[in-house]
Amino acid sequence: MTAVIVGAGPGLGRSLARRFGAEGHTVALVGRTRATLDTLVAELGAEGIRGQGFVADVTDRAALVAAFDAIKAAFGPVDVLEYSPAPSDPAAIGAVGAVDLTVESLLPQLDVHLFGAVTAVRQVLPDMIARDSGTILVSTGASSGPVVHPPFANIAAASGALRNWTLNLHAALADTGVHVGHVAIALRIGEEGPASEPDALAERYWQQHRERTAAEIVLTAGAA
Repeated sequence: MTAVIVGAGPGLGRSLARRFGAEGHTVALVGRTRATLDTLVAELGAEGIRGQGFVADVTDRAALVAAFDAIKAAFGPVDVLEYSPAPSDPAAIGAVGAVDLTVESLLPQLDVHLFGAVTAVRQVLPDMIARDSGTILVSTGASSGPVVHPPFANIAAASGALRNWTLNLHAALADTGVHVGHVAIALRIGEEGPASEPDALAERYWQQHRERTAAEIVLTAGAA
């Protein structure tokens, strides 16, 4: 079994890799920085989890396709795809408020959220449909829909489009063996108590994968 984590980093991505890896998945980590990926792979290996890093920026669609080609060549069909790219520096997020939204401020967010996700999903979905099995979990901030947050209007517009597509995919594939789910992260990871810690959040992802029913879960600091 192979799980691909797009946007893998030392926080939630590492916890997701550990959680799925502990269940026997080989983990393919996709991220922008080779050094970060190598560190994660070494940490996973020390825990007996097989993993490999693949360098790609989600805004470079050709590089992302090439990364998936390499993943499938190395490990075969993808069983689980989790998509959650995020800037390593919160100050670089580039948020623009609702009143000031422009096409120019929206396009980079569409590249990261919608276009990157569509590219990644297209690399695995046809095979999953053909096999009638697989899981796709797409993560966004809660401003994608469950929460209204005007200061993040450009991010909300792009991630909201991704959320809408994800929910439609869930409905379209509901009678198949392919499960598609959206995860809305409505908290500051690691800063709002035990339920916000990356390992606790990774457990919720694992539950969504195992239960295969929810179109959407919203992660809050009060979640069990």
